[in-house]
Amino acid sequence: MTDRPVVQVRLADAGDLFMTWTWTSGARGFGTGHAPGAEVDRAVGALAAALPGAGPADGTGAGADGTAATAGGAIRTDGAEGMRRAFDSGAMAGRASEHRLARILSEALWPPGLTAQIRHVSAGGARPRVRIQPSPRVAQVPWELLAVDGEGVRLIDLADVVTTAPVSLRRPARAGRPASDGGAVVLVLDPRVPGFRADSPLGSVLGPPGSDRALLSLVQSRLDAGGVVPPLRTAAEAFRRTDLDRDWLSGVLREGADRLMYVGHVSSAPVGGGQSEDVTLHLCCGPGTEGLTDVVRTHRPLSAKDLLLGTLPLRADGRAGAELWPAPRRVALIACESGGDLRFAESFGLATAMIHNGAELVTATRWALPTNLAFHRLAGVAQSVRPLSEAVIAVDTAHEHRDPVHRLGRWQREQLDHWRTGGRIEHSPLLWAAMTCIVV
Repeated sequence: MTDRPVVQVRLADAGDLFMTWTWTSGARGFGTGHAPGAEVDRAVGALAAALPGAGPADGTGAGADGTAATAGGAIRTDGAEGMRRAFDSGAMAGRASEHRLARILSEALWPPGLTAQIRHVSAGGARPRVRIQPSPRVAQVPWELLAVDGEGVRLIDLADVVTTAPVSLRRPARAGRPASDGGAVVLVLDPRVPGFRADSPLGSVLGPPGSDRALLSLVQSRLDAGGVVPPLRTAAEAFRRTDLDRDWLSGVLREGADRLMYVGHVSSAPVGGGQSEDVTLHLCCGPGTEGLTDVVRTHRPLSAKDLLLGTLPLRADGRAGAELWPAPRRVALIACESGGDLRFAESFGLATAMIHNGAELVTATRWALPTNLAFHRLAGVAQSVRPLSEAVIAVDTAHEHRDPVHRLGRWQREQLDHWRTGGRIEHSPLLWAAMTCIVV
């Protein structure tokens, strides 16, 4: 995916935190690092206190109003307070406090020797790529933000950063028709979840259909380019649909697709439970839909377990998940903590399931995302400003690019520059630093 210098960084928890790194292309070198466990825990605790959502140990994903739904089906309403706290007093709500947090994380987790090697390699004119395979304890760390020297330089200023999935992850041969350039773009944009009103915990994340000109323009541009699924007469028809269930998704993916863009709700599983496969994606599936999760009101969520096992546990003629939902080469999951499976010792969540099913790259999020409505109601941002919409457009644009990691990183650097110069909450890393590209 790149001809740039690449360094692979691996971290492991064993009481303390251990790191190794090796330059795998474009340069030679290696190194090791070590951080005392207590110091790591303090840094990770400071980060957890700054993040939005229902709380660092709760394991829920926030809805449009800050409410949340757990993987087990219960609906929680304490997420709004966690989101409000992140906006009001969290470390990422102000430039000075955010920079202090970036310094705390860097001093605890990032070895100066690696920074020196990155600077030396980049002096040759090529921006390095840093591939980070985090341990569960540090899976939510926004490595891009680390302040790697006293002058305020961040890691993303020096390099493109990508997350790598566990080495144990293996992708099967593609089932169905292989994806290729020019294939369909599958758009699942804020689907209606049966049993939940637009203002409920699993309600709308993007607002009324047709109300966001930037997103309408995005869909129209994809329509003009051709190959959009589902078929649309107007751009507004892409939003809040009621017919995008798991069977429909299986059909369009098996026909062959180049990309999947999902914007909606993900309900994560409690990290303490150790079952990352219980994380769920919310489509338009009703209670009669066949699946491996419990019904929530009148809706059966699609779990990572479904994507991995398919219908094999349900009937003798069942099919594996990779056959039913062969993932296109690029997948975007813009939803709360959609990449949270890396926090588990055994990572079998949505992002890794997509990679297992054939994806080459998955853009997912490390923590709960504030919606446009949250920015308006909780942070006092003007109605005309739509940070989540801008993020969706940035991810979609990156996935159309030859090098999506570099393109998304460029947008994140732009957001960081706005944050440094203006300090406006809509440019806070609360939103854009949550996003990471996950690859094998």
